[in-house]
Amino acid sequence: MTETSQRPLRVLAAMSGGVDSAVAAARAAEAGHDVTGVHLALSANPQSFRTGARGCCTIEDSRDARRAADVIGIPFYVWDLAERFREDVVDDFVAEYEAGRTPNPCLRCNEKIKFAALLDKALALGFDAVCTGHYATVVLNEDGSRELHRASDMAKDQSYVLGVLDEKQLAHAMFPLGDTLTTKDEIRAEAERRGLAVAKKPDSHDICFIADGDTQGFLASRLGTAEGDIVDESGTKIGTHEGAFGFTIGQRKGLRIGHPAPDGKPRYVLDISPVNNTVTVGPAESLDVTALTAIKPRWCGTAPAGPGTYTAQLRAHGGETEVTAELTDGTLHVTFTEPVRGVAPGQAVVLYDGTRVVGSATIATTVRRETAAATTSG
Repeated sequence: MTETSQRPLRVLAAMSGGVDSAVAAARAAEAGHDVTGVHLALSANPQSFRTGARGCCTIEDSRDARRAADVIGIPFYVWDLAERFREDVVDDFVAEYEAGRTPNPCLRCNEKIKFAALLDKALALGFDAVCTGHYATVVLNEDGSRELHRASDMAKDQSYVLGVLDEKQLAHAMFPLGDTLTTKDEIRAEAERRGLAVAKKPDSHDICFIADGDTQGFLASRLGTAEGDIVDESGTKIGTHEGAFGFTIGQRKGLRIGHPAPDGKPRYVLDISPVNNTVTVGPAESLDVTALTAIKPRWCGTAPAGPGTYTAQLRAHGGETEVTAELTDGTLHVTFTEPVRGVAPGQAVVLYDGTRVVGSATIATTVRRETAAATTSG
């Protein structure tokens, strides 16, 4: 059974100022729970975060969340988690790119902020659960254990960025939107019926702490610029760049290579070496990965024992692929049934058993089909 069938709880609803979290809070209150809304102030200077109702932590977002809480009829507070957010999400983001890896800040925010810092504070204040507008489902088993499952609507499923939640955190997580087959238009229509002004507010798709959406410029402002070489697979220099941190594995655009490849086909980023500030590019087929290793695994329940067959998701909006996986001495070894492309160290690999989320780990190395050589995370 899902969490909504439980007894009434004291619920802290994280309200970003967007339509999803507002409707989730409204549904939790309508279900009979004792709900309090909270908006997380994640920047010491909110004006520096995305404006125009496109982020999740601006001053206008805070005001939108407060107005929604007033309409729902629940108490509302703003909690300052800016320092924790800077340390655990922003600084981590910069450090990962500096090391040649590709992080997922939304996943890190869920792990470190919404279901660690926020949840810890909520429990200390006597709340039973934290409610968010994520599209995922928590299932309560008869033995009292909990499982994280995909949302009923795969098109909106956000379980990938929640795969870092452990069983203790799942015990105090509530996702009221996850088990309903509704389109985003229907969620907006529901918000309008409830009188919530955020009904027509645009979704945010960009990184909230990069105000203008220019990730490369953001990183350059913190790491500086350092000219380096762009080379092909043979090591021949074919261009220059202003910092290896500005690239990700599988990137095609923005390479600024002066002349085309001999075969005339597009070239993609194959490897990023922060040690010598070199970016290697090559054809799309050289991106094919047959296996990977991942570190820092986090399990949504008991860790799997022995090798097993699963499906894996490698990016927030990616599809599933069949894999075999085994945990050995804290390292997850994953082998793909069919090669996949564009897998980057620093990203998360999330394992699924059907719709159930097994766990998440951070990709450390990959094995390419052509060379069978590991690409390290730097």
